[in-house]
Amino acid sequence: MKNLTCLALALLLVASPLVSAQPVNGKAPTGPIETRLEQRKVTVGADGKEALVPAEAVKPGDVIEYTATYRNTGKQPVRSLEATLPIPPNTEFVVGSIRPAGAKASTDGAAFANLPLKRRVTRDGKQVEEEVPTREYRALRWFPGELGADKSVSYTARVKVNDDRAPSTPGSKGGAK
Repeated sequence: MKNLTCLALALLLVASPLVSAQPVNGKAPTGPIETRLEQRKVTVGADGKEALVPAEAVKPGDVIEYTATYRNTGKQPVRSLEATLPIPPNTEFVVGSIRPAGAKASTDGAAFANLPLKRRVTRDGKQVEEEVPTREYRALRWFPGELGADKSVSYTARVKVNDDRAPSTPGSKGGAK
């Protein structure tokens, strides 16, 4: 269990430099963008209220909230901004945790689509569409388009640290309540 806690914490720390402003239609965002990724563990007190605490150690079942903040430090608006938030391995996206709404998701960090992600599979010789399990999501992306001079915008999502002994089901909600 101690190794899993260390591994999960290392994965959270490795994710930090992956927050980025991505190009739109092959065009890089113009202007100086400063990015910051914060991660906090979600706890629930005896009174039932949630609190965010430092994610110094995590274990299977813990929920981590990520907030990616993008700041335009320049004097001109930044155009063609795409805000990307990675979802670390051994974690599962928590459905309904995206703020603001409107993010797209990806299983490979390259191709993004509307939530919930779906794929075509063959079952009993027939092509059917099924939801992709949320534990397969690897990134979220928002498309604000333009970020004004000296303005910032933040995006938030939660993940649950997986217990690899538990199977995932399509469209699972990550066990968050």
